[in-house]
Amino acid sequence: MTTEAGRGVWTAGTERVDIRAAGAVLWRDNGDIALVHRPRYDDWSFPKGKLDHGETMPFAAVREVGEETGLTAHLGPMLGDVRYAVPEGNKVVRYWSARAAEGAFTPNAETDQLRWVSPTDAAETLSYGHDLDVLRRFGIFGRPTSTVLLVRHGKAGSRGQWDGDDDERPLSSSGQEQATHLAALLPLFGPERLVSAPPLRCRDTVAPLASLLGLEVRDEPLLGEEGYWERPRAGLARLRQLAAMPGVTVVSSQGGVIPDVVRILVEGSRHGLPVDPSAVPARKASTWVLGFAGATLRSADYYSHPTG
Repeated sequence: MTTEAGRGVWTAGTERVDIRAAGAVLWRDNGDIALVHRPRYDDWSFPKGKLDHGETMPFAAVREVGEETGLTAHLGPMLGDVRYAVPEGNKVVRYWSARAAEGAFTPNAETDQLRWVSPTDAAETLSYGHDLDVLRRFGIFGRPTSTVLLVRHGKAGSRGQWDGDDDERPLSSSGQEQATHLAALLPLFGPERLVSAPPLRCRDTVAPLASLLGLEVRDEPLLGEEGYWERPRAGLARLRQLAAMPGVTVVSSQGGVIPDVVRILVEGSRHGLPVDPSAVPARKASTWVLGFAGATLRSADYYSHPTG
């Protein structure tokens, strides 16, 4: 999707998009999902809302869920977009599956009721057909048992102008800015542990995030380029071990590792993921959000920019 210069509208291919919004299918560990009632429309829907100026979709999804439910959402698999016409023009809403964290609902003018219901009851309660499509997608991707945020390090100084050990080559000023953006984006997914390949540029990419969350960054030599390509099976096995840990793990790695790891995981998935294993992108400061059901990759979403 691109923004038309000076007009503040989106285009999706040839389709003009006038209004952007984001929301989530918010779930609890017991399997129930949240529906909200809007008195203005007398309808039941998933929490969602329009983007603020300059806001990106994942930030808007978490903010809107918080405003409508009082709960913090930890994003998981992306459930895609729905599009429909409203009086103001063409609208696109992007949804995520999101785990409910802390908070409590307080009725307000925008949403006066919140119900926790089973997916089956949700299908009978939702007011709109496009929400039923989102619910169907939620059923396909499910609730991940664990998530790995596979991050490529930010931009580093020129290798040709660096005389020291390449593992000590630091982030450039642009890379430091990217690390700052990632420290804002990645908390939306609720990270609980941080690991990094040995190069300084990998560790420094997640250092602002570690400082913000008060988490230690642990070394993972098997997930750096040198260690991985010496023992690729052991490197992949280590990633699978991290993926088997409940919760959310951030792995800061390198461009010579990430495409191979994602390729193998996608090829081994039984879920028909829309990822071309022969052309896995891994831009600097990008993130793959990998959702697992047990040992199997169940979802794979790529965030090419550190602002989301």
